[in-house]
Amino acid sequence: MADVKKIATRESYGNALTELAKEYPNLVVLDADLAAATKTSIFKKEYPERHIDCGIAECNMVGIAAGLAATGKIPFVSSFAMFVAGRAFEQVRNSVGYPKLNVKIGATHAGISVGEDGATHQCCEDIALMRAVPGMVVINPSDDVEAKAAVRAAVEYKGPVYLRFGRLAVPVINDKPDYKFELGKGVVLREGKDVTLIATGLEVSETLDAAEKLAADGIDAKVINIHTIKPLDEDLVVAAAKETGKVVTIEEHSVIGGLGSAVCDCLCEKAPTKVLKIGINDVYGESGPAVELIKKYGLDSEGIYAKVKEFMK
Repeated sequence: MADVKKIATRESYGNALTELAKEYPNLVVLDADLAAATKTSIFKKEYPERHIDCGIAECNMVGIAAGLAATGKIPFVSSFAMFVAGRAFEQVRNSVGYPKLNVKIGATHAGISVGEDGATHQCCEDIALMRAVPGMVVINPSDDVEAKAAVRAAVEYKGPVYLRFGRLAVPVINDKPDYKFELGKGVVLREGKDVTLIATGLEVSETLDAAEKLAADGIDAKVINIHTIKPLDEDLVVAAAKETGKVVTIEEHSVIGGLGSAVCDCLCEKAPTKVLKIGINDVYGESGPAVELIKKYGLDSEGIYAKVKEFMK
């Protein structure tokens, strides 16, 4: 996919906020001294009076956002996933989730693709944390088009939303006339009858490539993009599982508590199915180039292809 346009979803986040600010005068953005990295600097340049730099104080930032939401503002708190989901978990749970406030969390630099920043910054547990907060919507877009649509959906939704964005530039795969983003609905990207591959985030494009490799071996894979992990599109997941009889989940997140767990929670109750979870296998990451880390941890198209092929035996 070398000739495909690639954009980091954190860039999409900054651009989407700036575009939506014209329509929503009550939209405000908070950052924790990372505006250049989270790309909220794009918003700050156009709307400096609506951008608040809270300094390296994520817990306080979430508290400020809760207060702003209580006055009718639509605050977007922005920082690395490790800090805004991890360090500020108590404030997210108690100050935002418990009172069901209209706070949006823009978490950038999620997953192992943070790269050279290393294990301390590579948050592969954030989806698990945010899924566990009652009433929290969790969205993990796959590309630029979907990320912008997700930010708009978050603004239009009344209640807390967690948005997961990446540092690494990823292929634009949803730039099609018939593309439609719908909160809580998955998207079928490829039909198939032998196995269902359910992916999220940057793994969607890798999974599509893997499906083409599998097709060359005579394995017809159905590919589903799950951008909204909570609430999960259970009807689509169950229908696909019944259709193919085997399911593989692929995510740039721990295999504990993420997309794979959400799918298994659904299927064990509604349609018991053999499932393989591909993700980070209960380990910390390490420092290194993002693309090389994705390959080392078996999350590139070749790694997915090999694991699915073995699973199909």
